[in-house]
Amino acid sequence: MERTLSILGSTGSIGIQSLDVAETCGFRVAALAAGSNVTRLEQQARKCKPSLVAAADETAAADLKLRLRDTDIRVVGGEEGVLEAASISHADTVVAAVVGIAGLKPTLAAIEARKRVALANKETLVCAGEIVMQRARECSVPLLPVDSEHSAIFQCLQGSREHREIKRIILTASGGPFFGRTREELEGVTVEQALRHPNWSMGAKVTIDSASLMNKGLEFLEAMALFSLPPEKISVLVHRESIIHSMVEYCDNAVLAQMGTPDMRLPIQYALTWPHRQPGPATELNLLACQNLSFAAPDLEAFPCLALAMNAAKEGGIAPAVLNGANEVAVASFLRGEIGFLDIPRIVSAALSRISNRGTLNLEAVFQADAEARRIATKEIARFMR
Repeated sequence: MERTLSILGSTGSIGIQSLDVAETCGFRVAALAAGSNVTRLEQQARKCKPSLVAAADETAAADLKLRLRDTDIRVVGGEEGVLEAASISHADTVVAAVVGIAGLKPTLAAIEARKRVALANKETLVCAGEIVMQRARECSVPLLPVDSEHSAIFQCLQGSREHREIKRIILTASGGPFFGRTREELEGVTVEQALRHPNWSMGAKVTIDSASLMNKGLEFLEAMALFSLPPEKISVLVHRESIIHSMVEYCDNAVLAQMGTPDMRLPIQYALTWPHRQPGPATELNLLACQNLSFAAPDLEAFPCLALAMNAAKEGGIAPAVLNGANEVAVASFLRGEIGFLDIPRIVSAALSRISNRGTLNLEAVFQADAEARRIATKEIARFMR
């Protein structure tokens, strides 16, 4: 199988693992795009020799251009540079792994350019799911999930002939590092503790979201858009072992589950090779080592971020964009040590309560909601700063 990739967010966890998959499977890389990690971006560029490299940070792009002046690689910068990487003519597949709402425009650019999209940026569908999925349908572009949970659901749906056969989908959550703790016990947790995920190695923002269960809330919203399902057909279960990545329950009460080691290279590869499979770098699952598979209901009182996301899902409109924007600002503040762990849902809740969810849902409304949510979150942070 031949693939030529453009990898957006190449210096992050998903981007690095995407390059690992590309090397193992023999896929070419036409373009790389990242934020400001010039050292890693230079290393990646010299190894896989793309024709184009983009750095969203203009200063980083200027530095990278000097570093790569002895090569034929063209270096571009800013948002326009990332959009160019997303739509580069000789790539057939775009790995959309830019973190946050910053990934929305590049994903849409890839769709407009009729690229196959391997989507690892959940915020794109959280904030503008209806818009993005509609445009993908209009452009006849396959939008393939990279998140392990959504990839699992997608794989379990391959045997379903009709959408109406689905009774519900079941998203599994590891529960993060604080599973079993009460709300009171979470009041004083540190950044270092929140970053100690028991099963997955991920970027800092996603790891904090996992600790607060906001990540599962964002995945709840993403699943609604990807699979065209109402919120009442989506459930969340805590599965500590992260062996079952998600399940689909059908109308006859059969439940199909996709299993594997906690290795993101498997869902990345499946998004790149679908509808086919081939050997790759993902770790083999040893079933004899799986002593127990446990399940529990999520504690919405101790982890209110999930409840906030599920309520935003029911409300619809711009509420998910508000939720996401406020959460991005709050998590960044927590990582800087400015606020406490439980201040994150407090800040998100404040933004949701203060922004009116009215009017037509379009890209302008989404970006306005995001900006307003960030403004309110920033103001709220000043109240909680230590």
